[in-house]
Amino acid sequence: MRGFLYRLVITALGLWAAATIVPGVTIVGVGTLLLAALLLGIVNAIIRPIILILTLPLTVLTLGLFILVVNGISLALVAWVLPGFTVAGLVPAVLGSIVVGLTSWFASTFIGGSGRIEHIRRIEVTGRRID
Repeated sequence: MRGFLYRLVITALGLWAAATIVPGVTIVGVGTLLLAALLLGIVNAIIRPIILILTLPLTVLTLGLFILVVNGISLALVAWVLPGFTVAGLVPAVLGSIVVGLTSWFASTFIGGSGRIEHIRRIEVTGRRID
């Protein structure tokens, strides 16, 4: 359960960053931000795989770059459903999804598969041979 909450907060931070950085993406209120993060997780789990399968030939043809458009469509779909969260078009949706993806990727490097926050350990290499 903690892992789910951590990932929800990470997605919410990504959406906040997208609303701050990308012109055309606006979110009104913290409640809307958290609900948008939850809905984006649901859309990414249920609807995004269907869209990816339907657009597979176009994705192969563009060498995978069309996945950015699919991510933007997912973000725009959440904005379409949720009042208080607006995306001004496809370009802000794609740019917003890139910001959310990069933020989530960076923050997820600190959270393990079990949902626990992991510490970065520094390993010293001495050059000695260990038998």
